[in-house]
Amino acid sequence: MSDTANFDPKAATPFLTSRGHSGWLGLKYSDHGEDWVELELPWRTDLLGEDGQHVLASGPILSLMDMASGLAIWKAMDKFQAIATLDLRVDYVRPARDGAAVFGRSQCYRITRSAAFVRGLAHDGDANDPVAHIQGVFMKIGGADPREVPGA
Repeated sequence: MSDTANFDPKAATPFLTSRGHSGWLGLKYSDHGEDWVELELPWRTDLLGEDGQHVLASGPILSLMDMASGLAIWKAMDKFQAIATLDLRVDYVRPARDGAAVFGRSQCYRITRSAAFVRGLAHDGDANDPVAHIQGVFMKIGGADPREVPGA
């Protein structure tokens, strides 16, 4: 890999979240590091799970974490490559607070020739009091040279 960054989550997020389901949800870039990305899911009443309850539905949080995980994988690989979600486990710890945006932070902690592994959490302002934890496996699609991927 070169010393220059090829994949910039801050620049890529507006394009990747401007259409489809992510666009409808209004996902926004929040922050990133070398192997992690954090996105924001703004709170909206139409994302509530049940009438009469001010609890954000689980589906938007799953979508938030899936997109954050994909971005974390591309950041860790330092390039965009087609991937597919094989398994994404979400363990909900508590409901998100009424009116609060939810932040999803995912870290890509291992990349092999054919797969990438992520872990992370969703929170509504305090990462020490998470809404959910995630663990996932994504399949890399295409013929990436394993010499280009750290740890492959």
